[in-house]
Amino acid sequence: MKHLADLLLLGDPRLYETCEPVLESELPLVAGWVADLHNVMEEIRAKYQFGRGIAAPQLGIMKRLIYLNIDRPQVVINPELIALSDDMNELWDDCMSFPNLLVRVRRHRKLTMIYRDENWQTHTWEVNDWALSELIQHEYDHLNGVLCTMRAIDEQAFRWRPTPNP
Repeated sequence: MKHLADLLLLGDPRLYETCEPVLESELPLVAGWVADLHNVMEEIRAKYQFGRGIAAPQLGIMKRLIYLNIDRPQVVINPELIALSDDMNELWDDCMSFPNLLVRVRRHRKLTMIYRDENWQTHTWEVNDWALSELIQHEYDHLNGVLCTMRAIDEQAFRWRPTPNP
C-alpha cells in the first residue's frame, strides 16, 4: 500500500513524463493502483484539507489513470478530452504534488471526455459543472506531464496556501 511519503513532489522528473495507456490485459492491476491512489488522497485530505482527484503518475504509476472521489469514487482509465468549451475561467489551482502552493491558471468551463471504467466499459461524459471540469483538466494534464505551474497565467500567478487550522 502506498502512502503520502510515496507521492512524487514538484521537481521529480517523472511528473513531466507522458503516461502510457492502460492495457486491457492490465485491468487486474487497476484495483491495486486505485487502492493506492485512494489511500494517498485520504492522507492528503487529513493533512491538508483538500483533494478531489489524483492521477496515477503522482504515485509513479506511469499509466493513464485518474481517481476521482467527490461524492463517490470514480475510476477514469485512458481518458480523451474530445471537446473543450471556448469559454474559460481563472482559478487558484492546487496540487497534491506541491500542497502548499497555489497557481493561478485558466481552464475551460466545459468539456466532453471519453474514458473507460474499471470494468473496461467505455463512457462519454459531458461535464458542464465548472468545478468538475477544471479538476478533470488538472488531472488529465498530469497524464501528459503537464503541471499547473506550467499553465500559470503570468509570473505573479503563485501564492502560498494558508495553513489549515488543526
